[in-house]
Formats: sequence, C-alpha cells, structure tokens
Amino acid sequence: MDYNLKVKLIDKDAMLPFQAHPGDAGFDLFAAEEKLIKSGEAELISTGIILELPEGTEAQVRPRSGLALKHSVTVLNSPGTIDEGYRGEVKVILINHGKEDFKVEKQMRIAQMVIAPVAKVQLTQVEEVSGSERGTGGFGSSGIK
Repeated sequence: MDYNLKVKLIDKDAMLPFQAHPGDAGFDLFAAEEKLIKSGEAELISTGIILELPEGTEAQVRPRSGLALKHSVTVLNSPGTIDEGYRGEVKVILINHGKEDFKVEKQMRIAQMVIAPVAKVQLTQVEEVSGSERGTGGFGSSGIK
C-alpha cells in the first residue's frame, strides 16, 4: 500500500522523519530539544512535528535498538500509538534503564515510527465463545523449549 503522510515542522530544531535505508519499516524520529534523563527515570521528549496520518492508519512509536543496547534507553509505552485523528505534537516517552544519566541532544534519533493499517472491527457481545486447541492456556503455557 502507498500512503501520503503529511508532516508539519513546528520547531526550528525539528527534523523530518526519514527511513535510514531503502525498505526500512520505520522512520527515524528526532528530538527537537535537549533533555537529561536521569538513571531510572522517564522524560517526555518533543519531536517538533505534527502528523496528518492517512485515513485508516496509525503510527506506532517504537524503540531504537542502538539506544536500547548501548545506553539502556527505550520507549516506555512501546509501541506508543498515534491515532489518525490526533493533530498535536508528536512526543516520545523515553525511559533510562541504565546506570548512568543519558543526555538527549537536539536532532538525536530517539525512536522509530512505523505506519500501519488499522482494521475496522465491529464488536459483538455474546454469551459464549467457541473453544480452541489452546483453550485458556496463558502465560508460560507453551513452555520455554
């Protein structure tokens, strides 16, 4: 599917999201501000952009693997969802699981954004649901090997 994602820059330090490599699923999101994230704490980071998502889509905000591996910094509510009708600034909740404070710098890549279709779902209340092979097996029910 081809979509047209409209992006408005609202901060002088904002950067247009982009895909680092052809075929990448995610668009890099950049910080529009400097902020210190203390060890064990979370901060809301401005990107300086507003999106107009295509009809029938959402934007999923996900961690960057390099920040997670090298600095133990990740997106707290991963994946964060940006709904189609939202027209406010995109902000990212980052948490620092590391032992050292982490400084977010302006125009640093802080997260990635994946545009995904949203299924139109009609809910129907019922008295019973059908059985399945799995049944009520939940957490850990399939083992680890």
